[in-house]
Amino acid sequence: MGSSFGQLFRIHTWGESHGGAVGVVVDGCPPRIPLAQEAIQEDLDRRRPGQSHLTTPRQEEDRAEILSGVFEGLTLGTPILILVHNRDARPEAYEQLRDVYRPSHADYTYQAKYGIRNWQGGGRASARETVGRVAAGAVARQVLRHRDAGEVLAWVSQVHAVETKLDPLTVTRELVEAGPTRCPDPEAARQIERRIDDARRRGDSLGGVVTCVARGIPVGLGDPVFDKLEADLAKGLLSLPACKGFEIGSGFASTRMTGSEHNDPFYVEEGRVRTRANRSGGVQGGISNGEAIVIRAAFKPTATIRLDQETVTTSGETTRLEASGRHDPCVLPRAVPMVEAMVALVLCDHLLRQRAIS
Repeated sequence: MGSSFGQLFRIHTWGESHGGAVGVVVDGCPPRIPLAQEAIQEDLDRRRPGQSHLTTPRQEEDRAEILSGVFEGLTLGTPILILVHNRDARPEAYEQLRDVYRPSHADYTYQAKYGIRNWQGGGRASARETVGRVAAGAVARQVLRHRDAGEVLAWVSQVHAVETKLDPLTVTRELVEAGPTRCPDPEAARQIERRIDDARRRGDSLGGVVTCVARGIPVGLGDPVFDKLEADLAKGLLSLPACKGFEIGSGFASTRMTGSEHNDPFYVEEGRVRTRANRSGGVQGGISNGEAIVIRAAFKPTATIRLDQETVTTSGETTRLEASGRHDPCVLPRAVPMVEAMVALVLCDHLLRQRAIS
């Protein structure tokens, strides 16, 4: 079903944007993994709304409650249920959208598919659903850490026309979290902040790119033919709200290279097979090769804007809409922990699958 993800490390998210709560069930987590509420809360705090002037003003503490699967600080191997209450939901603010389809939202397609839709903030189509993903990703991160299977770090590398290119091996979490943009390049971060502020004042929105690196990942993760590691990473990231593009390694830039330019020679360093330039982005033949996995996820501009737009009503009549409500003028800063979560979930799932066949 569409709300489940993974094979051995499997999650199922639930809840609507303006319902009573949102959350996740994590099934398949190995036993005896240290897991404290604080580890989950740290990532939820990075995702939560209202954290800076660049995000939606909706005020949610997003306090995680672990209701099952953990005892005395260790996972039991049984399903882990994590719940987060919606404390600042204002469904009445969406009354004007009861009979109107918002441009570039899921309103029309949900109505066409199910014959019913939750018009209060978009229901399951809202990015509020990602609370469960981020909480589950924090659990996956603990499994990777406990198994000494690498770390996952993401950052904002582009917003609109402002782009920064940093060495993925040198970026640190401290640099990423140094400012509200989550761009580790100080000069680019200042430009990005100005552009987002300007878009917010105009009632418009901006898109951009999140870059993510997974360092220290074991060799051998990923399964041919249909469960290639990059295929599952692409599915995980493209399932995020507003994500419209995926690249790994040289990505689309490889189309402008010859084979001799793109091929990555092997060499041996301290008894380990390495590649010279990592143009493959850490994955070859769908299987991790031990190099850093480097991916980029493109996010469209936020669909909810205050500018006047043409649309239609549920009865098919043409109308105009100036959307109100609370929204991010740019999803990129809050998308960083979401990207990390999905990458951690995929890597954790493939780690367990590899150990099952080894």
